[in-house]
Amino acid sequence: MDRIWITGFRNYELGIFNNKDPKLTIINFAINKLLTNAIYDDCNWLITGGQLGIEQWAIEEALNLKQTTFPDFQIALMTPFVDFGKNWKTDKQEKLTKLKQSVDFSSSVFNTPYEGPKQLKAYQQFMLDHTDRAIIFYDREAENARARFDYQAMKNYASEHNYPVMLIDLDRLQDYADEYQMRNSDYLE
Repeated sequence: MDRIWITGFRNYELGIFNNKDPKLTIINFAINKLLTNAIYDDCNWLITGGQLGIEQWAIEEALNLKQTTFPDFQIALMTPFVDFGKNWKTDKQEKLTKLKQSVDFSSSVFNTPYEGPKQLKAYQQFMLDHTDRAIIFYDREAENARARFDYQAMKNYASEHNYPVMLIDLDRLQDYADEYQMRNSDYLE
């Protein structure tokens, strides 16, 4: 079994506030390509969280791939604690609930409400222990991005384990944008 964790920027950190944003087209293109390559390399599970942004977009792309091309691919949505997302706006809570219902497996690492940062650290460890590699959409120059904590945990874990970490930074996203533009002559910047 080969399991991948995809995480990274939150939607607001990228300035993406609706599904029509052209940046989202590029991100979805990148996620789709990365997941497709991982599946061809014998990855059979995406295990990720339910954070707004990269994690939810990864689930959506995985669901599309499962429906169209890879019916045996499995998707798990793991949250750190049971009331994860309870402070979000109603539409965002509804989207999270719909994603939980659409994946093959969904649960929380802690079966209690949020109690403190120790749960988030334990969640990171759970994700590292239950995946074989990671892709993180994060740029080291984005010092205030929350993904920096996951990236540091991944790098620390990888220094002691066989745990490949692929960093998709803003330069790499630009490469995906260029590739997308070459493939789609109707791309608008």
